[in-house]
Amino acid sequence: MIPDLNTLPDGCSLRLILIRHGEPAESRGRCHGKLDVELSETGREQMRRTLERLTNLRADAIYTSPLRRALDSAAIVNEHLRLQVRVSLQLEEINFGRFEGLRYEEIEELYPSAYKSWIKNPSSMSFPDGESFAQMKRRVLCFKEELVCTHRHESVVIVSHGGTNRIIIGQALEIPDAHIFRIDQAYSSISIIDYFDDYSQVRLVNG
Repeated sequence: MIPDLNTLPDGCSLRLILIRHGEPAESRGRCHGKLDVELSETGREQMRRTLERLTNLRADAIYTSPLRRALDSAAIVNEHLRLQVRVSLQLEEINFGRFEGLRYEEIEELYPSAYKSWIKNPSSMSFPDGESFAQMKRRVLCFKEELVCTHRHESVVIVSHGGTNRIIIGQALEIPDAHIFRIDQAYSSISIIDYFDDYSQVRLVNG
């Protein structure tokens, strides 16, 4: 159940409402991080249903990844909020480098050693000509800390990606990197975190 989104609890210094984009078009079975694909019609409908669940949402700002699937999703969410949508490169999904756009069976065939390492321990992976999980984590959490300073006692919506959301949720729950992929982030799902001066409280995951 989505908690009351009209008011912040006493002592809350920041509320983050994390929304994953809807289903992308023409990417099923393919590796896509920075691969810039738009929403499918199913993805648009998913986001419209999410918007229906957020009719009681009060927010002070909305941020999004610059990738089209996130931008398009943010535009749908913003039909209710009617705020200036702010774009941040720090919210992008991980850059899979040479893996981008390939089918998973193609990656396994072309890069068998790297593929095996990725499947076995994704949080320790550094993608060829791409980004490592550690690099992505640094930029995402740096952005989150900036929000803590710039949006004191405010509610902020972030529309981005499964990987981005998992990093923020994982830090709030103090989950080791190796285990954050146990956090499901379905297309168009909602997660809510309240930050206080000395702790964070996760109110909803993958709603």
